[in-house]
Amino acid sequence: MNYLAHIFLAQQSDQAMLGALLGDFVKASDTARYALPIQTDIILHRKIDSYTDSHPLVLDARRLFQPQHRRYAGILLDVFYDHVLSQHWSRYSDAPMQDLIARFYTALQAHESILPDRLQRALPYMVSQDWLGSYQNFAGVDIALRRVSQRLSRNGHLLREGIADLETHHAALSAGFLEFFPELIAYVAEQRQNGALVLPSPVVM
Repeated sequence: MNYLAHIFLAQQSDQAMLGALLGDFVKASDTARYALPIQTDIILHRKIDSYTDSHPLVLDARRLFQPQHRRYAGILLDVFYDHVLSQHWSRYSDAPMQDLIARFYTALQAHESILPDRLQRALPYMVSQDWLGSYQNFAGVDIALRRVSQRLSRNGHLLREGIADLETHHAALSAGFLEFFPELIAYVAEQRQNGALVLPSPVVM
């Protein structure tokens, strides 16, 4: 899952949304530096990613990519799934998508001092270019993935070429997401209810 889906799944509080984003920027060993509500969604972010990566519907989606692009299928699908979510937002929420995105940007800016350096540097561009809102159009997916490819140390061209696979299989990949996402929503609700989203207590020596 990419940014928009993680934020959607954490919309119950600003700190939860912050943790949902920080899951991509904070090492596991640094999680305890943050307030408990933020920690909870950093941990949940990682559980969501693991659940997604191992789900049969997502594994089926990966097989639609050409063999040379499959190593980047996870990145390609993450961004594409935000596109599908934004296209079908009203299925999952009565509130306008842009209202949630605006609230999220405001929360990020209010907590800028505790963000990792890399995220602090990206924040002005994320807001001014409306990264999350841009996923609604496939052109935004293309831009986002090309931006990611430029950060790869090697084989960025394979990620860029994989964008064509998204276009070729747009309908099948969209249908797979729409079948998968309700299961992910249920999984997240279960994780929140079972109280497993806390760091283990430190061992007293």
